[in-house]
Formats: sequence, structure tokens, C-alpha cells
Amino acid sequence: MTAGPEETQALPVEDIYDPRFVKDIFDRCSERYIAFSYACSFGFTERWRRQCVEAMPPPTEPAAQGYDLMAGTGEVWPHLLKRFPGVGAITAVDISSGMHRRALQRLHAQRTHQIDFIEDDVLASRLPGESAAFVVSTFGLKTFTTAQHARLARLVARTLKPGGVFSMIEASDPRGWWLRPLYLFHLKTVLPLVERLLLRGAQDFAMIGTYSTNFGDASAFAKMLRAEGLEVEFKRYFFGCATGVAGRKPVAPAD
Repeated sequence: MTAGPEETQALPVEDIYDPRFVKDIFDRCSERYIAFSYACSFGFTERWRRQCVEAMPPPTEPAAQGYDLMAGTGEVWPHLLKRFPGVGAITAVDISSGMHRRALQRLHAQRTHQIDFIEDDVLASRLPGESAAFVVSTFGLKTFTTAQHARLARLVARTLKPGGVFSMIEASDPRGWWLRPLYLFHLKTVLPLVERLLLRGAQDFAMIGTYSTNFGDASAFAKMLRAEGLEVEFKRYFFGCATGVAGRKPVAPAD
């Protein structure tokens, strides 16, 4: 018996970079994200957030206001406010309302007066031009395609004030490191196994390994930021297991 066309037609592959797909993953992850990411990275995610803030040049204006893009659970905010205590306000932009609720419940109940939240796909958000003295982002770059990275680079350049500063970091594929096979085994085999055993068969955190290896590193994004006229330094952390970009928007010369 021959199957009909309706039986043989392949189902469409779900686009893992579709904003709705990304939102669903992180909404489901939100309750366990902080503990799981810290434990399974052996604390490196927290160290890299601190290093990301350390890499950012100081904002030049008092009571600086800026954006945390793909803000997640807001774990970078304590590092940001400790290094730059004069920061006036942080606007967190994230597609996942669950992650933001977790941020305020778990970490930042005493900082709500300094933190606003925009629940939106950052690439679709209407952030005003030249409205930020700083832009920071930790572990959000991997959820974008190359074309989306180009749009993000334009957004960063557009929203920064002249003289504004930025720093971003992302887990990366440490190509060329002799321990890379062990790192990838941990990322793509151990983490999904831990998730299945301890989180009742969930598969959401396993996507982090897929996104990270697909991302590669931040070097291509650094070139996109430079193409938008920003001054950019590309950085590697721990043999390339994380990479980042940091710099500033030049001040236009006076006439």
C-alpha cells in the first residue's frame, strides 16, 4: 500500500531562532535558570558576567541610564551597580516575562526603583535613538542568527548616545583549544543528561548547547559593530569558552 502525499510530506522543522520559540524556552526555564546555569557552568557564568562589566569603559555622564538587552534574570545588575554606583537607571529588555519575574523575586526586590522592564523581542522594540549612556548584554547573543546579529548591531549603534559605552559576552565554541572535545561533551551530552534526570525529562536547557555551538564566537559580531561606526575590542575568556565585545560610540567632532 502506497502512502498518500499527506502521509509522506515532512513536517516543517521548527525554527529555533523564531522569537516565539525562544520566548517559550526561557519562560519554561525561568524558575530553574539561575541555579542550573551556575551549577552546570561551575560558576563561570557569574565570573564572565563580572568580567563583562569590567571590560566596559565607564559611562561618561552622571546618573547614567542604559539598557540591559536580552536581560534574562538580571544577574549582571549587581556587578554593574557595584562597579558603577552612579548608574541612575537600567531598562531591561527581554522577550521572556518569566525571566524578569524571577529576577525581581530572586535577586532584585530592593532594586525595583532603578530597574524598568520592557517585555519585547529586542529586535522589534522601539527604543529611542541616542537614549542610552551604556548598553550591556550577557548570554543573549547566541539566540540570534547572523542576519539578526546585524540588526542588533544597528540597534546598539542607534540607541547609544555619542560617547556611550557597551559590553556584551556570550558562551562560545573554543575552537583550537585542546580541551574543546571535553568542553563540547559537557555542553552537548552531560548537560542534557542532567536535565533529563533532575528536571523530569525537560529538554529546554539542552538548547543552550545547541545555540552556543551554532553561535561560534563574537568575532563576526565585533565586525558588524565596527561597520556601524563603533569602536570595538574583541575579547576571549577562558581559552575562548566565552567571547565578548566592548567599546564606545565615538563623539562627533565639533564643527
